[in-house]
Amino acid sequence: MTRPWRRRLEFVIERLLFACAAASVVVTAGIIAVLAFETFEFFGDVPVTDFLFGTVWTPLFSDQQFGVLPLVAGTMLVSAIAMLVALPTGVLAAIYLSEYAPAGVRRVVKPVLEVLAGIPTVVYGYFALLYVTPLLQQQVFPSMSAFNALSPGLVMGIMILPLVSSLSEDALHAVPNGLREGAYALGATRMQAALRVVVPAAFSGISASFILAMSRAIGETMIVAIAAGQQPRMTLNPLESVETMTAYIVQVSLGDSPSGSLQYRTIFAVGMLLFLMTFALNMASNWLRRRFREVY
Repeated sequence: MTRPWRRRLEFVIERLLFACAAASVVVTAGIIAVLAFETFEFFGDVPVTDFLFGTVWTPLFSDQQFGVLPLVAGTMLVSAIAMLVALPTGVLAAIYLSEYAPAGVRRVVKPVLEVLAGIPTVVYGYFALLYVTPLLQQQVFPSMSAFNALSPGLVMGIMILPLVSSLSEDALHAVPNGLREGAYALGATRMQAALRVVVPAAFSGISASFILAMSRAIGETMIVAIAAGQQPRMTLNPLESVETMTAYIVQVSLGDSPSGSLQYRTIFAVGMLLFLMTFALNMASNWLRRRFREVY
């Protein structure tokens, strides 16, 4: 290929790459613009304070009330259960793979864990509804509701486990061996070196994995839509039926609410709140990663 043709080809490739990058920015900006417009229209009819601080959510009933706190409470309850499952298990798995597992075991176990992330979430949802809930009802909680927060929370924890373990293991594996060797030279055991030297040095990556996993749990849709129920309530009881923000969006999107109605615009208001929550978590993740990277 001659030099002029090579330059033309490189010019075309450069423009294509720029178009791909610009398309993602434009699509994101369009989504935010639609959310903002519809949310603004919604708050023209509903006061912001009633939406953010109200404790009753009945926009589809004749007596309409728009307090979003029950949806937020259901989302936080299910996500908290998921994080209680995923965080300790994921970090322990990462420490084992990074500090204890032979190279052959690591090459096999890590991809197997990451396969869990490729399972469709609708499969997880039906697994929670048809297997985990009956098992818990028969063996542990006979009074558990058929739709509850515990089962989808446990299954969601399994789903986001690969995210925590993989990112944490990468952060631990990136710690220079000189830190480990220095700890061993001072008489530390392998566990002491892992917990007191390697984990603090990799804390930025580990904390980032925590927050990203939390964002993933908050934004999960199919598991909670199938197994958590559709009863928005202010409760901390994981055995009761709850409704999350994403499950409500699915409920209205598949329902009979006409486009442009106040009931229909609630999904944009809830979606905007969900977007702001996940955006804040991602910003916190980036800040933690930069902050502790400077320290260590």
